[in-house]
Amino acid sequence: MLPDPEEIARIVVCEDDQSTRELLCDHLTADRFGVLAAPTAGDALRFCTYDRPDLLLLDLSLPDASGLDLLGEIREPDRSVNRIDPTLGVIIVSGRGTERDRVRGLSRGADDYLLKPFAYGELLARINAVLRRRRAAHPMLHVAGIRIDDAERSVNVGGRPVQLSIKEFELLRVLATEPTRVFSKEELLRDVWGYRSIGHTRTLEAHCSRLRRKLDPDEGRFVVNCWGVGYRLVGP
Repeated sequence: MLPDPEEIARIVVCEDDQSTRELLCDHLTADRFGVLAAPTAGDALRFCTYDRPDLLLLDLSLPDASGLDLLGEIREPDRSVNRIDPTLGVIIVSGRGTERDRVRGLSRGADDYLLKPFAYGELLARINAVLRRRRAAHPMLHVAGIRIDDAERSVNVGGRPVQLSIKEFELLRVLATEPTRVFSKEELLRDVWGYRSIGHTRTLEAHCSRLRRKLDPDEGRFVVNCWGVGYRLVGP
């Protein structure tokens, strides 16, 4: 059996027209993107909050809210009320093409604005351009001999390249943001997997075990299990 190909990036497609939404999802999936289909603003907001996407394709005319209002929620600077990644890429894809519409969208924080109807090839080029800019904006993290390059989605430990799955990479990146802090299981399952309740899943434990072995096969000195609480990347 052939292995499942790794996702290039995860994209939320917020589009109320079913045929357009399905066509975009089919094309993006064929091009190895992970796709989350959102027919409403509420669906898109939930995906952006809990599923850690890399990019949002946003229509402005939605059945439950204005796309511009959703964009305002996403770009809300108060991190106490907004847990969405502030660097999330956003491309508006809309039939509203007046200069005022484009200015409003870009001034609210969209990275690009594409007018319908459009060629999929042009959209794909714009998606890749926004993803490149987004990844270049992330700083390279260095923690205790671990180098995490978000632009290339690569990890290096003491000069040795380490191959990680997408979820392993995301887990490492979260832990590396505050390497000595203990992240609770609830936090990690929410921020990496989008779970809103932990239930009885062993997903986190399995990923932490694999990540620990990959980062340091001999001593396992990274990804410290703080029993009954959660995990941290390194000791205090």
